[in-house]
Amino acid sequence: MTTKLTDQEIKQQLDTLNQIVCDDVLWERDGDAIIKTFTFKSFIRAFGWMSQIAMWAEKLKHHPEWFNVYNRVEVRLTTHDVEGLSELDFSLASKMEKFK
Repeated sequence: MTTKLTDQEIKQQLDTLNQIVCDDVLWERDGDAIIKTFTFKSFIRAFGWMSQIAMWAEKLKHHPEWFNVYNRVEVRLTTHDVEGLSELDFSLASKMEKFK
């Protein structure tokens, strides 16, 4: 079962995640979620990345809230089952960085 992370655990996970970012845009905490905007060279690259991440989301059984316009994808990760952030959010965020 997934458990809600404490504020201290979230800070630690966010610091670790931001050490592996693939660009200059860091993940930020937004209440009970983490957010980031990814920018790509074209729509097709943004869409391709979303397709790759969709496969990981299915494997993790954890789906992002995201919004795409042309070459930009705004991502919001939270775990609704625990009403906050869990390890799943940071695992999916790490995959997003890896495949960017």
